[in-house]
Amino acid sequence: MNRIDRLTAILTQLQSKRVTKAQEIADRFSISLRTVYRDVRALEEAGVPVIGEAGQGYSLVEGYRLPPVMFTQEEAQAMVVAEKIFEKLSDRSSSDHFHSAMLKIKSVLRSSEKDRIDQLSPLVAVFRNRNQLQLKGKDEHLRLILDALGAKKLLEMEYTTFDEEKTSTRTVESVGVYYAFEQWYMIAWCRLRRDYRTFRLDRIQRLRVLEESYSPTGHPTLKEYIDKVRASENLLQIVLAVPFPTEKYLREQKYNQGFVMEKRMDDHVEMTFMTSHLEGFVRWLVCLADQVRILAPFEAKERMKILAEEIRSNSQG
Repeated sequence: MNRIDRLTAILTQLQSKRVTKAQEIADRFSISLRTVYRDVRALEEAGVPVIGEAGQGYSLVEGYRLPPVMFTQEEAQAMVVAEKIFEKLSDRSSSDHFHSAMLKIKSVLRSSEKDRIDQLSPLVAVFRNRNQLQLKGKDEHLRLILDALGAKKLLEMEYTTFDEEKTSTRTVESVGVYYAFEQWYMIAWCRLRRDYRTFRLDRIQRLRVLEESYSPTGHPTLKEYIDKVRASENLLQIVLAVPFPTEKYLREQKYNQGFVMEKRMDDHVEMTFMTSHLEGFVRWLVCLADQVRILAPFEAKERMKILAEEIRSNSQG
């Protein structure tokens, strides 16, 4: 980052909080405190009204903000929640860029709004299973795909399939990305398979944007493709009898497994699911197999019996 860009970024950071310590600036840009002092002096010489408070840090004269945008209290609170969620769900690169964008947004807030955000931020937390897109080597996948989507550039990647766990090199024309079931997915035309495929981003081992462009003409929109897939899926209906005390354990995950409806009976809840993956559904359910009964279909009952027998056999081995 050259000095002009750094001075602009420092000004944005100063606008994002009531008081900013010199060490915070030094840590963000990996520069020395002496360099921070020189940069702040340069901003002052350029006419920026910086106030230095000994032992406290730097602040800007109240009212100095560009552009003059005002946010409601509810909007400011929503930004805190959005920042926490995006940090946990996206790749590291996109998360860093989002944080930078949030600093620019915060820079136009009034001092009272900045104080409220600073007070609220440590009181909001988002937890989820380990995000593979935060790992080194996968920390730019989402950003690169979005870059390719915007520029209509081909993507080349090494991808490992889930079932066979085989890795191959693919060149794809991306259609869109979506987030579901705690994972990011990309829909793209695969030139290797000559068909549309859905790729899970955390299973991409290597990814790069090629110089070659492609024409989006002929490709469906993301919504059109998803609607078509849903309409053509060969869905299997599974009905469960779930005791009332056990219902709470399915409450959060049932929507990820194709939950459709439920009926309250005398001593249990009858839950109906629609799934295209019997094996995955039964393996999800096996953790509560001692409590939940599969009412239908027959093949789901039989698969559960086989899994139970395999579990019993393994525990005796």
